[in-house]
Amino acid sequence: MNYDRIPAAISQGELERRWGLVRNLMNELKLDAVVLQNSNDWLGGYVRWFTGVPAHNAYPRTVLFFRDEQMTVVEQGAFGSRHHPEADDFENRGIGTVVGSPSYVSAGYTATYDAELVAKELKSRSVRAIGVVGEATMYHSFAKYLFSSIPSVTCVDVTEEIDLLKAVKSAEEQELIRGTALLQDAVIADVREFIRPGLFDYEVTAYAQYCAQKRGSEQGIFLGSSAPVGKASLFRGRSAQGRRIEKGDNFTLLVEVNGPGGYYTEIARTYVLGKACAQMQDDLSLMIDAQRHTLSLLKPGADSKEVFDAYNEYVETKGMRPERRLHCHGQGYDMVERPLIRFDENMKILPGMSIVVHPGKMTAENFAVVCDNYLIGDNGPSECLHRTPQSIIEL
Repeated sequence: MNYDRIPAAISQGELERRWGLVRNLMNELKLDAVVLQNSNDWLGGYVRWFTGVPAHNAYPRTVLFFRDEQMTVVEQGAFGSRHHPEADDFENRGIGTVVGSPSYVSAGYTATYDAELVAKELKSRSVRAIGVVGEATMYHSFAKYLFSSIPSVTCVDVTEEIDLLKAVKSAEEQELIRGTALLQDAVIADVREFIRPGLFDYEVTAYAQYCAQKRGSEQGIFLGSSAPVGKASLFRGRSAQGRRIEKGDNFTLLVEVNGPGGYYTEIARTYVLGKACAQMQDDLSLMIDAQRHTLSLLKPGADSKEVFDAYNEYVETKGMRPERRLHCHGQGYDMVERPLIRFDENMKILPGMSIVVHPGKMTAENFAVVCDNYLIGDNGPSECLHRTPQSIIEL
């Protein structure tokens, strides 16, 4: 099988491992098929987990995973198109049929096109029971039409079961995740050599994106901005990166991109084009301690809610506001993946999970953050996957 077009393809053995786990689940639940749909590769990792190829650009890619035959995929294509990939087609491994659908969410009248094709495929096989994965990632019109058009089919939500399978990474996946962390380290080092007074914020993030993609990254975000020392340099998107950098400024950069095999990690560091003030150093020390405290709690079997509660108790003793969003979570094919270390998460910490820990403290005068990835082993977190020192980068 020719993988030349894929910089770091997941192995056939890894895909077959996943398919075997899913078919075991289907046999247990007496399901004939599993249905999933994604439309992006930031928070659309189900499709890539099943097929090795991501959805992207808001174009829906729908997968029908059958218990007793190869997958059928409905994706962007011409009216009436239908083909059967060759056995050595590296972009369609495990896929027996690809059906085209020229649907676009910007053209509302095409809203049911994909669902009509999926319903037809299910009916042609007399499917009686299906598992639904990630209904929240399906377009509303797709799910509404599909489920109403197959009233005699039993639909079972298997998102919880698939999430758990997806969250625990194999040895191969863990090695690829390590590669993504090293890629991001290289980007942080590249930016250190590039950033200087006179550049606009967007020039820095554009250069970071170039450096990441030339090393094999496919997708992700680069958030950051500059500010004078004494004012917070926040994570800002491209539309708000129009400030020109001056001597003495600080610049906070988040590199949250995927790397080898499409796996995400993330790193954040602050650059100062001069010397960091004492407040910046003190706040960063607080964040490093907060990250270490979280890591001490991430033991196999730990309850996510209890870890979250313990973290908030800790930061409050340090005079900081409790977390109200997300300071720690899983990553993989999704930029944010379960488990979320939060009060509403029921998934426990398990060996093989890839976890990012990114506590932050924001005031009008400073934004302090430390952000790094760890793999959970039998006894707790690994050493930090990122090798970039946890310090302010003074230039």
